[in-house]
Amino acid sequence: QVQLVESGGGLVQPGGSLGLSCAASGSIFVPSFMGWYRQAPGKEREWVARIHSGGSTHYADSVKGRFTISRDNVKNMVYLQMNSLKPEDAAAYYCYADHGGARYWGQGTQVTVSS
Repeated sequence: QVQLVESGGGLVQPGGSLGLSCAASGSIFVPSFMGWYRQAPGKEREWVARIHSGGSTHYADSVKGRFTISRDNVKNMVYLQMNSLKPEDAAAYYCYADHGGARYWGQGTQVTVSS
């Protein structure tokens, strides 16, 4: 059973920065892709970024240039550094891991962007 646990959410002012972490446990494999989605109240879940085990990254246009995704394959962790945060970035952020045709999800961590 694979479990993903996010941490690092919180309240930040517009223009500020916040870092999220996600730890995968219970697995002995390195997920091919790890990434993040987010969901704001009343909106559909939106894909944010992903990173391959080899290091290649992809970002949604809405966060490109402001967010940076990284991972540690030894620790089976994925990170999301969020800079220049905007009120529209406020959402619950969910990490995910893909392996062997299955997708595993974390429980989510809340990011609030407000002055």
